[in-house]
Amino acid sequence: MNIRLIARLDVKLSHLIKGVQMEGWRKMGNPAERAKLYYAQGADELLYMDVVASLYERNNLKDIVREVASESFVPITVGGGIRTLDSVKELLDVGADKVAINTAATQRPELLREISDTYGSQATVLSIEAKSQPQGGWEAMTDNGRNNTGLDVIKWAVDAARLGAGELLLSSIDKDGTSKGMDLALIDAVSREVDIPVIATGGVGQASDVIEGVRHGASAIGLAKALHTDALTFPDLRNELRKADINVRAV
Repeated sequence: MNIRLIARLDVKLSHLIKGVQMEGWRKMGNPAERAKLYYAQGADELLYMDVVASLYERNNLKDIVREVASESFVPITVGGGIRTLDSVKELLDVGADKVAINTAATQRPELLREISDTYGSQATVLSIEAKSQPQGGWEAMTDNGRNNTGLDVIKWAVDAARLGAGELLLSSIDKDGTSKGMDLALIDAVSREVDIPVIATGGVGQASDVIEGVRHGASAIGLAKALHTDALTFPDLRNELRKADINVRAV
């Protein structure tokens, strides 16, 4: 099975942004143009997250997704502010292939089942923002790590798979934007307990970080800062993964 390399694009209004531990965002460019660049470089998928959707209680990425989907022929996942089947339909209609649900699912887990039953498990992604706890383990957070849910990440991941989620988007708040390596214990702990793909994000600074994430159970790796700063490119990363005997899609 090929490991997927995914470009993660966090968007605030019309700007591509990136922070550290989901705070202190700074502008990184145009989210549509960057997506087209990553597609041209060989990204397996594109992931768009509306980071201020909770403020507006709706996802505001339809125009960007429509533009990118017309020119980029890889799967597109969209997350942020998705609370109803109608909002899912709106995003799928403009070109998204999957939706990532976080806050609404923590409040009403049955939404995952409803999306899966209506559009298929392949279109249903649970987004988990994981924060390590002093006593051990991780808590699932919402609103870019600002709000506690009281949910244990491992148990929540297992429940989501049972409810029909076809993938997990596992974001480490502690490692996000640090470029100091991924939370390997988190990736390993979740991957061992679910039989659906885990997309791991947070902390990638170099190719070896991706390799370690894969070796600890990730089916796909989401990359943000390393791409936006041109520290990594998809062609170089693919070459490094092949050297490490990790299967990636031929481009």
